[in-house]
Amino acid sequence: MTLKAGAVRCRMAPSPTGPLHFGTARTTLINWLFARHNKGVFVMRVEDTDMERSKHEFEDDLITGLKWLGIEWDEGPDIGGPYGPYRQSERLDLYEQYLKKMLDEAQAYYCYCTKEELEIERQVMMKKGEASRYSGRCRTKPPKGRESQVIRFKTPEKKISFNDIIRGEITFDLAFAGDIVIAKDLRNPLYNFAVVIDDYEMKISHVIRGEDHIANTPKQIALQEILGFPQPRYAHLPIILNPDRSKMSKRFTETSMLKYQDMGYLPDALVNFIALLGWHPKNDSEILSKSDLISQFTMERMQKAGAVFDEKKLNWLNSQYIKNASVDALTELLAPFLKKHNLSPQDDLLKKVIKLEKGRAETLDGLLADANFFFKLEEYDAKLLIWKTSTKGKAKENLLHLVNIIHGIPEADFETATLETTIMPIADKIGRGDMLWPLRVALSGKTASPGPFEIMYVVGKEAVLDRIKNALAKL
Repeated sequence: MTLKAGAVRCRMAPSPTGPLHFGTARTTLINWLFARHNKGVFVMRVEDTDMERSKHEFEDDLITGLKWLGIEWDEGPDIGGPYGPYRQSERLDLYEQYLKKMLDEAQAYYCYCTKEELEIERQVMMKKGEASRYSGRCRTKPPKGRESQVIRFKTPEKKISFNDIIRGEITFDLAFAGDIVIAKDLRNPLYNFAVVIDDYEMKISHVIRGEDHIANTPKQIALQEILGFPQPRYAHLPIILNPDRSKMSKRFTETSMLKYQDMGYLPDALVNFIALLGWHPKNDSEILSKSDLISQFTMERMQKAGAVFDEKKLNWLNSQYIKNASVDALTELLAPFLKKHNLSPQDDLLKKVIKLEKGRAETLDGLLADANFFFKLEEYDAKLLIWKTSTKGKAKENLLHLVNIIHGIPEADFETATLETTIMPIADKIGRGDMLWPLRVALSGKTASPGPFEIMYVVGKEAVLDRIKNALAKL
């Protein structure tokens, strides 16, 4: 779809009733990419009219998470500096104005039915095999002397059609909807009403949201028609599924994106991964920078079917971003993880470790968890030092032999290549397993680690000798 520059105005409208999770992040990213690709405007609007469930900490999580991902909005209520999002709770006067207009023009009415009365009505309809909807009795015969419960929209009994950018023509018959509730009172608008007012007032051209909102769209279009508002274009994104194509589990739907920051995922890797949930570029590339995504993004390449969340792919993508990041950038990113692991190594040691390990790590936290022995050797069982069918005496003998060899290597030549060319010929004579296995364990305290010569180079000659002597003491 080709649009004139400036014609596109998209919005993201999360409710601060939970943390920023993958679903919200994906919808936000798609809106942001669509706006950026079409040189449009991206608006952030917090829908916090649900006073009981909306919490400031969830709004903070949403905003902090999006900024960490590098998704910024283009305007807000405090123009002229860094500004926050629009908030529905700060726009109640506007909603009241439109509600009064609809009541005055008999497009809406007060409903006095209690929850108990509505439940009885619903049960009667179900027994008759009818669709559950409000009968409309307060529309024609409002009772006297009772307190109003809600405000209802006189929903027209007609078919509403709209052309979804992703799904094509969709038609609903509002005759089965009944008169929908649009507010609890003049100061408490509900979702379907407030969103229509906001989209109009903010001149939103495209409403891009999850497919769970499809059923809301005809109701909103009916309100737009009654109020004389233009209809935005709609696009409903596919839901996110588990690898077995079941509904996405709470592990992902209720986990804050900031938890992924804590686990050591890079924001650009997550943006790359999230963008590919239901969308793919023409050349099917998998590693895409933000600028790549912006230049290549079109809504036509969004799929209708559910998008499968593949955690293995996320980990692979993150590993590629770590692998391709500079040592200096990773040194900065690892600072909070060093604190978490109670490590405070010198910069030169840390940079050597990063250079060695960044091609193997899936996450930043995993990098340090796997490489913590470089900084501090943990206690290990002496039995680990003995190679398969070898003996304790043989392990001790070979480690003593290595101490003599290492003493003879000048500090200036303590490089991976020099160490390998010096020690490998001897290991080949004695037996690689018999010599190199106890050396690797003595250096790392682990059965799985980088090669012993790489470890020796990183920790340095003095630490190597100390660790071998520690192993000898264990034997």
